[in-house]
Amino acid sequence: MPTPSLAALPIRRLTPRDLTACADLSVDRGWSREEHKWRLLLTAGQGYGIDDPGGGLVAACVVTEYGPPGRPDLGAIGMVLVAERHSRQGVGRRLMRHILSMTGTTPLTLYATPYGRPLYEELGFKTTGRSEMVSGPFTPGGPEPRVATRPATAEDLGSLLALDEEVFGSDRTPLITRLPAFSDQLRVAVNDGRIVGYAAAWPNMDTHVVGPLIARDTPTAKALITSLAAHTDRPLRTDIDVRHEELLAWVKAHGLTSVAMNSVMTYGVAELPGDWTRRFAPLTVAAG
Repeated sequence: MPTPSLAALPIRRLTPRDLTACADLSVDRGWSREEHKWRLLLTAGQGYGIDDPGGGLVAACVVTEYGPPGRPDLGAIGMVLVAERHSRQGVGRRLMRHILSMTGTTPLTLYATPYGRPLYEELGFKTTGRSEMVSGPFTPGGPEPRVATRPATAEDLGSLLALDEEVFGSDRTPLITRLPAFSDQLRVAVNDGRIVGYAAAWPNMDTHVVGPLIARDTPTAKALITSLAAHTDRPLRTDIDVRHEELLAWVKAHGLTSVAMNSVMTYGVAELPGDWTRRFAPLTVAAG
């Protein structure tokens, strides 16, 4: 039988059973396998992909929707990948157009690399911000942030959900409730008995990714990073909103170095909801 054209291959919903194929696709494009992250995204979000008749996936991406069930008010697009052997053949554009059709009027956001940004601009996405990925061993030193932190407990979950929704601007319950199991550390910052920030550190290959990082102010963000770093021997990695210049300078002074810059893009909304001044880093650029 003749091999069907790429344009004729159907786009289907992915499930957690596609985890290995998604991780294989990451490796094909020179990324790490990141199975831990794929597992979270395929359970908290919804994956879309195209099967390769020769085995594996031609392409994949994930959409994580936030807000009331059945009536999302924001969708985050991530992990848009096309197998190397099928690149530059319009597959990514076709997959993205399918996502736009499936999500309808729901506003969307994504983090774009310089390579991917032209396609998203063509589809109508607008650049509304930037983030800088930094990574490296955290070196303690200097004045310690005078903000109390402690490990989060089950009793904190309600407060974390309320704070996250206030800062992010949308209900992210399906994602945040998975943080205790997904993360190696989940810590809160406390002032007068009230939670004023929280951060997680989750394993990604040989690093711990810090995210989400939500804090009342920069000293609180510093305290949370310091407390997470004190409880791991792995290098840290995080994606910091470039408007938080003081925090970026501080992490670089403590050993982290710049790895990449990404554009924060939106579709159907002029800017992201919520309070950016307290939103320092996403859980992952694939889910916001």
